[in-house]
Amino acid sequence: MKPAFRSPLRWSQVTPRPLWLNRRSLIAGLGASALAGSALARDYPASRHSTDEAPNSFEEITNYNNFYEFGWNKDDPARYAHALTTDPWAIEIGGLVDRPGSYDLADVLKGQVLEERICRFRCVEAWSMVIPWIGFELAGLLNRVGVQPGAKYVAFQTLLRPGEMPGQRGGGIDWPYVEGLRLDEAMNPLTILATGLYGEEMPKQNGAPIRLVVPWKYGFKSIKSIVRITLTAEQPPTTWQALQPREYGFYANVNPEVDHPRWSQATERRISSSLFAGRQETLMFNGYADEVAGLYAGMDLSVNY
Repeated sequence: MKPAFRSPLRWSQVTPRPLWLNRRSLIAGLGASALAGSALARDYPASRHSTDEAPNSFEEITNYNNFYEFGWNKDDPARYAHALTTDPWAIEIGGLVDRPGSYDLADVLKGQVLEERICRFRCVEAWSMVIPWIGFELAGLLNRVGVQPGAKYVAFQTLLRPGEMPGQRGGGIDWPYVEGLRLDEAMNPLTILATGLYGEEMPKQNGAPIRLVVPWKYGFKSIKSIVRITLTAEQPPTTWQALQPREYGFYANVNPEVDHPRWSQATERRISSSLFAGRQETLMFNGYADEVAGLYAGMDLSVNY
């Protein structure tokens, strides 16, 4: 396999880091005129796919999440991920593609337009957030490497580095973490590779330097810290389906009508700084039914969970 061209750029040179997290707060607090010509005004274009719901705070998003490579508690990623080396970084892209190879992050981002996407995020554990990601459509990268006619699925793999990821030193999961999508799911405009959130580079505890975001599926499908993407003809194995197939299916579409064997999925708890945040009804496909329901026409979603 001939390696792809490796750019001399480092990750820190690819994506500028704005000095402020939320341009809307800045504009409201200082006035747009005060920002004209300022470095603070640097921003990513807003996506038409964004929800109009208010995002969770940066602190909530970065201090409450699952990243089992760093531990099983929600605060373990924020406590231990600082040791992760994310620069340099490369993704091996192979399988049924025309241009396989090892692509560093500058290569991956070449020709892609980063945009802000404010997306609902629903965990299978029945909690949720709204997150302002920075990213680009996965379809753009797949089209660039050339999807061959026989490809039907896209497989993903997370970094395996027990020296920096203490959760990988224990049992419970057959590392490295792997996930997969059907090709039409991967090519859907809602599916993105995210490189940041709130205008910042992706925090290490949230999947730095690049992760998948599939907003109509439960969060475990949105694999973090990706090092390998493979196009295949056969459905690839996925970590949670292999671990507990009765509880976690390949599709993992958010569906209030199909309960987890151990809890209801009809409602969810929106993570909030308030200790008394209430529950809300879970939306079919996490509120993205208009964009994705057609992908599953004729399928029994209680069987294909």
